[in-house]
Amino acid sequence: MKKIIGRTDKIDFPELNLFEIDVKIDSGAYTSAIHCSEIIEENNILRCVFESKGHPNFSSKNISFKNYTYTDVKSSNGHKENRYKIKTKAIFFGKTYTINLTLSTRDDMKFPVLIGRQFLSKKFLIDVDIENQSFKSKLNEHSNTIA
Repeated sequence: MKKIIGRTDKIDFPELNLFEIDVKIDSGAYTSAIHCSEIIEENNILRCVFESKGHPNFSSKNISFKNYTYTDVKSSNGHKENRYKIKTKAIFFGKTYTINLTLSTRDDMKFPVLIGRQFLSKKFLIDVDIENQSFKSKLNEHSNTIA
């Protein structure tokens, strides 16, 4: 059965050392994207810095990827861009999923991560009237283990 997710949430990306990250659920976007403030590719290794001034908990320095690809991403205004694409883990509702993320500069965006329909498909239904369902579920689990 598909879980109901709201229009925004707070998600953990344990392999990136990023926790309770604000994400926008975007069924209009095909791919998912994450803000990357610095990308250096050398000797077939991609080094990334995930940092954003507007998001204090979005700070993870020097994560390296040996496995990465490139993909073309078309923006809503029709502009095509070739981006790096990585695979990592994301935790939704206490379950760990593998997610493909394109690396993008999203510093001027309200959310450092965009979750697109390629990931959402067959897993979630979106209810635009609610927010932070996965995060609330995590808080409830945590409070139940303490009690």
